[in-house]
Amino acid sequence: MAKGGSGVAAGIQELLIFVRAAVAAVLSVLAAALLRLPEFYWAPISALVVLLSTTNPLDSAWQRFAGTAVGAALGALIATFVHPTWLIYGVAVLVCGMVCAMLRLQTSFRIAAITLTIILLIPHTGSQWVVALHRFIEVSLGIAVALALAFVFRLPSSAKI
Repeated sequence: MAKGGSGVAAGIQELLIFVRAAVAAVLSVLAAALLRLPEFYWAPISALVVLLSTTNPLDSAWQRFAGTAVGAALGALIATFVHPTWLIYGVAVLVCGMVCAMLRLQTSFRIAAITLTIILLIPHTGSQWVVALHRFIEVSLGIAVALALAFVFRLPSSAKI
């Protein structure tokens, strides 16, 4: 009997994780649409990454926030002065890692490099600084929604996906 009871409790915890993720995704999309962010989908992606991380949401949120800031700023700075060829791009990823290390943000390097890649390799119209700012806002919005829901819908530490 105890086995069945714990199975039900585990099922309820799992359902709560799914509900929290769905609510975060929808709230992030709606908030980004309200702000008329051009690539609004980064907000729910960020919310889901933070909420469904295998680590504490606060830890993954900080890493994603810092990495996005570094990658966006570095990507915009580089794109302002040079055309991103494959060689420039490779050097930019290397420099991104070095900047993260100097700032003691090694755990943020993955997100920084991904953000840098989006800024440098995806063609955008308009200023690279505007693109970088939008990316930072979109990701930060998703992070904020995830953290709010992680606080409101506290789950037991044993509840993980």
